[in-house]
Amino acid sequence: MMNAYAQQKSYRQNQILTASPEQILIMLYDGAIRFVRQAIEGIENDKPSRKLEGISRAMAIVAELSNTLDREVGGEMAENLDSLYHFMIREMTEARKDNSVPRLKVVDDLLSDLRETWMEAIEINRRETSANPGGAGQKQQADSDQEPPQHYRPLSAAG
Repeated sequence: MMNAYAQQKSYRQNQILTASPEQILIMLYDGAIRFVRQAIEGIENDKPSRKLEGISRAMAIVAELSNTLDREVGGEMAENLDSLYHFMIREMTEARKDNSVPRLKVVDDLLSDLRETWMEAIEINRRETSANPGGAGQKQQADSDQEPPQHYRPLSAAG
C-alpha cells in the first residue's frame, strides 16, 4: 500500500510527464514562487534551514529558466529575460547572506509578474491558433502539444 507521500510524488511525476511545454513553464514559475515564499517564511520565523532550502530550490529553477532560453529565436527579449533571471539570482544570493526579506519580495514580485505575462501570452497564442481557419484543428493540436512562447525550450519532462 502506498503512503500519502509516495502517492503525491507519483501524481506529480505523472503531471510532469504528461504536461505540455507551456504547462511545464508555468509549473517552473509556480515552484520558484513557492520556494521564494518558503525562504521568506524561513527568515520571518527564524528557520534558517527553511530559508536556505527555499532559496536553493528557487535559484535552481531560475537558473533552469535562464538555461532554457532560446537566444536564437528570442533575440533581444531572451537576452532581457536572461538579465532579469541573473538579477534574481544575485538578489537571492544576497538574501541568503543577509536575511533580506525585501530582496526576496522583489524576486517574488518579478516571478509573479513574469508568470502572469506568460499565462497571457499562452492564452493569446491559443486564441489566435483556434481562430485560424484552414487546418485549425490540426494546427491547434500541434501547438497545444509543443509550443510555449518561442523564447524557451523547457527542460525535458524527465527533469
